[in-house]
Amino acid sequence: MKPLNKLKIMILTQFYPPLIGGEERFTRDLSRQLSARGHEVIVVTLLQDGLPQQESDQGVRVVRIQGFTQRLDFLYSDTGRRAASPYPDPGLLLELQRIVQAEKPDIVHAHNWIVHSFVPLKAWSGAKLVLTLHDFSLVCAKKKLLIGDEVCSGAGLRKCLACSADHYGAAKGIPTTLFNWFSCALERQLVDAFVPVSHAVAVGNDLIKQGLPYEVIPNFVPDDVGHVPAVDDEVLRQLPDEPFLLFVGAFGRYKGVDLLLESYQLLSSPPPLVLIGYETSEYPIATKDMPPGVIVLRNWKHDAVMAAWQRCLIGITPSMWIEPCATTPMEAMAVGKPVIATRIGGFIDIVKDGETGLLVTPGDVDGLVEAIARLLANPQERAAMGAAGREQVRNFQASTVIPRYEALYTRLLQGEPVVSG
Repeated sequence: MKPLNKLKIMILTQFYPPLIGGEERFTRDLSRQLSARGHEVIVVTLLQDGLPQQESDQGVRVVRIQGFTQRLDFLYSDTGRRAASPYPDPGLLLELQRIVQAEKPDIVHAHNWIVHSFVPLKAWSGAKLVLTLHDFSLVCAKKKLLIGDEVCSGAGLRKCLACSADHYGAAKGIPTTLFNWFSCALERQLVDAFVPVSHAVAVGNDLIKQGLPYEVIPNFVPDDVGHVPAVDDEVLRQLPDEPFLLFVGAFGRYKGVDLLLESYQLLSSPPPLVLIGYETSEYPIATKDMPPGVIVLRNWKHDAVMAAWQRCLIGITPSMWIEPCATTPMEAMAVGKPVIATRIGGFIDIVKDGETGLLVTPGDVDGLVEAIARLLANPQERAAMGAAGREQVRNFQASTVIPRYEALYTRLLQGEPVVSG
């Protein structure tokens, strides 16, 4: 067997930077960190318009492949983000077979639905298969466990078919649900270890109920995330001159943007509110004609976002869905800012209520107003929470989290069982 201190690891992910998003940053940072620790890492991701088929990213080889589904433009509302299908795509399967045969990885570490196209090759490959769950895609074709704007109580075939048809349209939604159920049934049998990013994700995906092998390993941020690099002054001039409240994320109702806007208008003489994020066709929020004091900034690069965290007063993450394990509060804490978040999902693991920030009930406008007003009126409390946040974020830094992945890989290769928990 190959020495376990140097492994060949294949990362499978449907999207990879320069495409933006939390999952994209996670897979890039994971790949770079593993490479820096001496492992040979190859990322296999989906080919997108304008991107090279192969490139090197700080020692990580990136290979972009295209399946049959990705060639069908009519399936995608955004052809710049051709996602993986809910079924094994024959074209992807052939491409993955070719790469696996050439690379012979020890570990295949998959993220999201691209895993469906690897599962038929799993036994043949001889590799151990790890699947990080960043959402609820193992039980939900929409991946968010939402029915309309409400948190879903759990999967059920008739309920899921109706919900998916309402969300995607019947022609797309019903087959998406059925294909995903079939594909995920295979994964429950063949994945060697599931890695939910929070306890809430383990519960929501029924890992505990079904007795599946899993280990909770949270998302992480680089150790130096609190050291903000220089950013173009022209970019930063879009921020207010005075301190401000800050939201970072998708402009969607499930992220609580409408709740935040409603709460903001009830505050007495508040500082400006800055929303940094990207448009979404899923549960969208109109980001034009904003209330006075609200500034909307779209598609900022990560360094600029970190500079905004550094200059803000308070970070606010008022999500309505079971947020798996957001890195936005970690980034705010890394630069010493208190965080107001909803008491749901992975936020409970990240934000210590009354110590590093405040937790409020999802959907509670009055509670959010009260929390914002409290911190605005108490600069000493903000400072104390910010200092506590800097300490707390060490639990979510790469130097703490990456060794947990390495230990999991080692146990799998040595044939040790994964103890759920």
